[in-house]
Amino acid sequence: MKHRKLKNKELQRKSVEEVRQAFKTPLILILDNIRSLNNIGSVFRSSDAFLIQKIYLCGITAQPPLKDIHKTALGSTDSVAWEHVENTLELVEKIKQDGVEVWSIEQAEKSIFLNDFQPKKNQVHAFVLGNEIKGVDQEVINASKGVIEIPQEGAKHSLNIAVTAGVVSWDYYQKINQT
Repeated sequence: MKHRKLKNKELQRKSVEEVRQAFKTPLILILDNIRSLNNIGSVFRSSDAFLIQKIYLCGITAQPPLKDIHKTALGSTDSVAWEHVENTLELVEKIKQDGVEVWSIEQAEKSIFLNDFQPKKNQVHAFVLGNEIKGVDQEVINASKGVIEIPQEGAKHSLNIAVTAGVVSWDYYQKINQT
């Protein structure tokens, strides 16, 4: 069997406006003090792919428009809702009051593996993704409902933040859309 690669015009992609108006996956991504502009842009791109509801850029996390964010985001900063908030912990407390269930993505005692996490239907969830070196702040972990960990078998004990965002977003997207 041969597979012909599709051309961009054959992909029938939504326009930026159609993405803005589309039903959103009830997931919020919270970027907690992310340093790399390329990582930030990559999170936007994954968020566009899975119609993520919103991204919060917290603390030192840079905001569009910046060249290195744009380079990896490829325009998705226009299609994904986002907001900058100075304090991650204050944001977590606020959205919890709004009924959002907040989970930190981290390696921690009593964490649950991503494959065991089952999102609740009709519930907005938020995933906190931490700094490339320090991870998610302990106070934010304490304020979260729990910790989700991506199982890993190799010598290195962490994934790049952009890869992590893509993995958890895809997992959530496919679980929430199961019939």
